[in-house]
Amino acid sequence: MDAQRPQLSVLIVDDEESLRRSLALNLQAHGYAITETSNGTAALEVLSETPMDIVLCDLRMPEMDGFDFIDKCSEVAPESAVVLMTGFGSHELAVEAMRRGAYDYLSKPFELEELILTLRKIEEREQLRAENRELKNAIDQKYEFSNIVAKSKSMLDIFETVKRLANFNTTVLITGKSGTGKELLARAIHHNSPRRGKPFVAINCGAIPENLMESELFGHKKGAFTDASRDKTGLFVEADGGTLFLDEIGELPLHLQVKLLRALQEGQVRPVGDENVIDVDVRVVAATLRDLEQDVSQGRFRDDLYYRLNVVTLHLPSLKERPEDIPVLVEHFMKKHNKQLGLGITSVSPEAMRCFMEYDWRGNIRELENCVERALVLTESESVDLDSLPEGIRKIASDELGVQGESLDVDNLSIKQQTKALEINLIKRALAETKGNRTHAAKVLEISHRALLYKLKEYNLSELGKKK
Repeated sequence: MDAQRPQLSVLIVDDEESLRRSLALNLQAHGYAITETSNGTAALEVLSETPMDIVLCDLRMPEMDGFDFIDKCSEVAPESAVVLMTGFGSHELAVEAMRRGAYDYLSKPFELEELILTLRKIEEREQLRAENRELKNAIDQKYEFSNIVAKSKSMLDIFETVKRLANFNTTVLITGKSGTGKELLARAIHHNSPRRGKPFVAINCGAIPENLMESELFGHKKGAFTDASRDKTGLFVEADGGTLFLDEIGELPLHLQVKLLRALQEGQVRPVGDENVIDVDVRVVAATLRDLEQDVSQGRFRDDLYYRLNVVTLHLPSLKERPEDIPVLVEHFMKKHNKQLGLGITSVSPEAMRCFMEYDWRGNIRELENCVERALVLTESESVDLDSLPEGIRKIASDELGVQGESLDVDNLSIKQQTKALEINLIKRALAETKGNRTHAAKVLEISHRALLYKLKEYNLSELGKKK
């Protein structure tokens, strides 16, 4: 047996003892761990207790034939690869075996080499599957957490915190600028908690008119006010057993802050116009882009509610603070929108990626996603390139070395001064095109490397480019 190859387990199911023993001895000699049974019923009992990598099963057996065995095996041991063996080979039988889920089909009598080749093919398939699973798990663990894509230390630290607090009913306050993914993080908290099977209900406290907010949160009884033509269930009751996400909590009016605090403390809500209270079991996750501490000091936000919400605070950094996340986010959004738009654009040019990395994403992840979707729609090649980016982002490509190109002065007739301006412009463009490589830039400019170094010094551009 090859020391590098793991030992696979094979279950042989055949009522002919001599063939069964011959197969067992030969396969053991090739490094397989063998188990034998004489019928399908016994084989299913074995599989229910001990997983097997491969099952060699005869088609014609008493009590249960090979087709029935395949059907039951797919329920008991769906990961086992079944190879059907029969002395009554035909194309129709082979098709039926495959249709029922067999990996392969061997007609008796078959050579040992043919069997070994079939088993090796199964090994290769399973090895590829295992490698793909490991790779996917590694990527998911490194870059993804409940649909949040990141690899920066700051975000990975947040993921670890979420894992630790998710099993508790602790109230969480999420802070961060617009577009940083506060609702996604709230959903991650819910998804990783025991409440995952219950509702996740979200409301933007700044998007609901003040006179309707109390009814939205706590519900109302028919006739409670002019337009209350029927009973309404509030969001607290809708989220019972689950999680209520209060986005932009800083916009909540002061008089409703009192009622929210009471609901959090007592686990009860009173619908508008109702004399009775309703018990609710709700975990509250709140989010804000405001400075609530400042709002408290200025009397815009109740300090008791702030301390009740601020049991655990998670601050989501802006995209500018975690640029290492940009490439994986770009890849993630490309996959997402390629699928939605029916496109197959899978790469980004180095120049376009450099613009993604250096642009100041004031709209954070939301702005980046919109930009990627736009680029996929507008690109005329198989790759996202500079031409498919908005002008404001594309401008970075020409400015990447930190200095603007100088334009010619049409009123200046001095050949000497205009030549200087033109040379400076061309040198900067060549260095930008070659990513700062002076040797390559000299070739583009069709001058010697020594001449380029001289001109960089003459024009006070020595800081540009990298010495090669």
